[in-house]
Amino acid sequence: MTYEERLAAVERRLDELEAGHAASPAPSSGDFWVLDGLRPAAEGNEGVVLWAGTVRTADGPVDWQMGRMADELLHADDLDAVADRLAALGHPVRLALLLAVIQGTTKVTDLAEHLQLASTGQVYHHIKALSAGGWLRQATRGHVAVPPERVVPVLVAMGVTT
Repeated sequence: MTYEERLAAVERRLDELEAGHAASPAPSSGDFWVLDGLRPAAEGNEGVVLWAGTVRTADGPVDWQMGRMADELLHADDLDAVADRLAALGHPVRLALLLAVIQGTTKVTDLAEHLQLASTGQVYHHIKALSAGGWLRQATRGHVAVPPERVVPVLVAMGVTT
């Protein structure tokens, strides 16, 4: 089974799970309905990792999911690129900047004020690092945006540390 076929199987199974639990509140920590759905896709492999979420942002709702075969992650070739992307998140000002943008503050001058930075130059320093990591992009002149496909991963990255 190819990677694309396995990923498609995981996505189909997730769709089935979501359809059956759409009206349900978030499951308790003892309820493994997501894992029960992933186990068939993981058979014969090293496993499956999935992250998903639905988030209301200032630009509207973001629904997003992604899955990877565990062997792809466990045997990743370009760990430098992975480390660089994660390192871009490793500063409290950068995390605060991303959260502010997700919540609707997109103008660089407003971000400098919101983050209590002395200048927009300091904001641009952090924007450059976040943009290089793929976490942020230039929206219009003087405005930035978190790409929709990065909203949930940012929150997942924060969530795994708590």
